[in-house]
Amino acid sequence: MADDLIERCLVLLRRARGEQGDALAGSLDELEAQLGILDARAAEAALRAAPVEPYDPTEPAIALDLAGYLTGWNAAEEVLFGYSREEAIGQHVLFLYADDDDDAAIAELFLDAGSGMIEVKRRKKNGEVILVRLSLSLVHDAAGEPAGMLVHVTPIIQELSDNDKVHLHARIIEDSDQGVLITDSSERIVSINSAFTRITGYTPVEAIGKTPNLLRSGVHDAEFRAKVRAAMRGHGPWRGEIVGKRKNGDLFPQSVTISAVRDSEGSITHTFSLFSDITLHKDAEARMQRMANYDTLTGLPNRSLLTHLMGQALMAARRSGQYGALLVIDIHRIAAISDTLGHDVAGELLCEAGRRLRSVVRDTDILARIDGSKFAVALPHIDRRDQGAVVARKLFDALAAPLVIGGQNLQATASIGISVYPEDGADVPALIRCADVAMARAQESGAGSFLFYREQMDERAKEHLRLETELRIAATSGQLELHYQPKVSLRSGRIVGAEALIRWRHPERGMISPGVFIPLAEETGLIHEIGSWVLEEAGRQIGSWRSAGLAMPPVAVNLSARQFDRRLPSRILGVLDRHGVVPEQIMLEITESLLVAGADNVVAIMNELVAMGLALDDFGTGYSSLAYLKKFPISTLKIDRAFVVGLPHEENDCAIARAIVTMAQQLRQEIVAEGVETEEQMAFLRDLGCDQLQGYLFSPAVTAAEFERMQREGVRLSVAR
Repeated sequence: MADDLIERCLVLLRRARGEQGDALAGSLDELEAQLGILDARAAEAALRAAPVEPYDPTEPAIALDLAGYLTGWNAAEEVLFGYSREEAIGQHVLFLYADDDDDAAIAELFLDAGSGMIEVKRRKKNGEVILVRLSLSLVHDAAGEPAGMLVHVTPIIQELSDNDKVHLHARIIEDSDQGVLITDSSERIVSINSAFTRITGYTPVEAIGKTPNLLRSGVHDAEFRAKVRAAMRGHGPWRGEIVGKRKNGDLFPQSVTISAVRDSEGSITHTFSLFSDITLHKDAEARMQRMANYDTLTGLPNRSLLTHLMGQALMAARRSGQYGALLVIDIHRIAAISDTLGHDVAGELLCEAGRRLRSVVRDTDILARIDGSKFAVALPHIDRRDQGAVVARKLFDALAAPLVIGGQNLQATASIGISVYPEDGADVPALIRCADVAMARAQESGAGSFLFYREQMDERAKEHLRLETELRIAATSGQLELHYQPKVSLRSGRIVGAEALIRWRHPERGMISPGVFIPLAEETGLIHEIGSWVLEEAGRQIGSWRSAGLAMPPVAVNLSARQFDRRLPSRILGVLDRHGVVPEQIMLEITESLLVAGADNVVAIMNELVAMGLALDDFGTGYSSLAYLKKFPISTLKIDRAFVVGLPHEENDCAIARAIVTMAQQLRQEIVAEGVETEEQMAFLRDLGCDQLQGYLFSPAVTAAEFERMQREGVRLSVAR
């Protein structure tokens, strides 16, 4: 309707111009021009009102009318150019043009749909000029006539020039928080970055020209270092963790990547290492590991770590056929103490109980806190099934003394349950369950009680403890005796010495074998007291014979490895002085375990004993001690009964006996064979060159009175060939 009105006005104006003449021509021309402008604007409004095809608002695109004015501006364009919709709609597309853009504006307006793309520069709201790729398509109205244009805009990322790349890469390396170390083909440092200096403390002046050994900590073995050097020599990239050393000497863990750089011909020109200081990461990892595996109160392993460590130990025990044991210890009255004296006092009580328990178990044993008031002791390797009872008694003894906590004298009492591998369970959870059941039963018997899961084991352990108690009594009540087994010369048949052997005459059980109570004495520590008694009694008996004017041969006394300390020479000297015994009348027999316990620790003591005039015998020589014989001042070498029993028919025993005799002869030592029971054994040993024998063929160990009689009567062994 507006178009028709404008058209009629124009017709009337032209007619008026013809009728009125030139007087009104100027005014009419001006009016016609204004109506023409009105006509153009009406046409523009109509065009803008024409329907436009929809497009994806997330894809950068601009909607234009045919005159180049913006009719559409989506969110993607707002992000790309920085103009809001309100700022852009109605403006001519020229407001996006860059000042130095010389592309033809008409090209953008009149490209046919789908005819191609052009690359142009455009300016963002902030003034930044960017390179974009434009793709144009026509938008049609409902009648199919062109009503506008849709311009798809794609930003173009410009590739850096070689010079820009060099500067950018250098900036990235310098600003990186990773240390960068670059070496040449001779493994000399040619470049480092500021992070390298910050992490290691070495400045460029101090590092350049040196080798990466500048950071070597010394904690890695040769194999590890070889892998790192292989990467530096081009055998492929290497990634791993290395312990480095800072300039101040501190060691620090680092995560490292090492790669080689090659030229166009494939030759290595440089090697670069990227590394990060991971101290904080390692510390956090260690804290997490500790939280996962250790009890937060006592610092002891928790149930999880106990299960893991004991599981590994049981695998080893399974392969070696050994036994294992698990003890569950419940500390009594923790809840009551917490209620009356406070949670802190109860916690400190548990900590002190843990420290005491730890002090009496071996380093190879595992002590853990597995629940509120419960601890567990894992014994990965035990020689006998009932050995857990010995440990249980030690644990009770450790808790016996009162604990002073917060000014209070508290008594920590406990009950213990014991399970044994493999009888009670093949894995750790089963052993814990069984020990827990046994502990609950032990609690019914009151504080200080322990029980094995299996009744027969419990009886065996109780018998073991009864025997230990009775042995303690025997050591102070005159139940122990010394018997003497003669040593006989294979040349003359005469008695040339004796070995003092301990016997236990139990008032109810009769004579108890040393094979039963000596290992028990070693386990419980009674061997110190018993060993001192043996030395004292042997000295007393030898002094008695000497006072009576009897010419008795030297007597050998066995020493335990536990007796062999720096005070031993003074203790023996005291025995000699008290009983008037000359050193030539007593010999000391040492065990194989003493020989292999550490030569450096015993040689000085041995030399001191020999300087006193004492002779040292080697008792029970086996494979493991032969290599030590030349180091020790030993005058007599004894062939163990284990190698004598098979003579002369067992080939291996014969070969070992020959080797021992030959070696002793080379070392100019007397040779004694123990455990000789047959004429055949005696003949074989005599032919080998053995000097003395000891065994039932001549006499068992006898009382002091009987040995004195044999010596007085000159009893001999027939050694006739």
